[in-house]
Amino acid sequence: MQVARFLQDRGVGFEVIDHEEAYDAQRVAQAVCVPGREVAKTVLLRADGGYVYVVAVLPATKRIDIEKAAKVLGGGRVEIADEEEITRHCPDCEVGVLPPFGSQYGMQTMVDRSLCEDEEIVFEANTHREAVRMRFDDFKRIEEPLVASFTCG
Repeated sequence: MQVARFLQDRGVGFEVIDHEEAYDAQRVAQAVCVPGREVAKTVLLRADGGYVYVVAVLPATKRIDIEKAAKVLGGGRVEIADEEEITRHCPDCEVGVLPPFGSQYGMQTMVDRSLCEDEEIVFEANTHREAVRMRFDDFKRIEEPLVASFTCG
């Protein structure tokens, strides 16, 4: 899935921000001159022994609380997936890049409630050199994520 085309097809306003190569959300924040709390990082979670994968979206300044995430997802075992699993699920992206649109890869998306406070979010698109800025309400409308509190830090 090409993120820009996906958003265009849905008539959503967005801005593509080209930046120097960055391999984590905090570095993306620095590269695009945006506070880390406004950059959404994505983490692939493996649940139910690998039978279910979930895209977790949270502020770059926070960490996933695995116990909280497990409760949100029904109480089963939850683990953070590795880079190989991300590549397998998102073959159209650079290694390690996971767009926040799990629905486009046959996965559920969950968003930490704290991101709902921001008018806009910024996230990696398909490469480590481009980010997308869009209204959070538009993201929520087109992705229909599960919204819950599952972070710490």
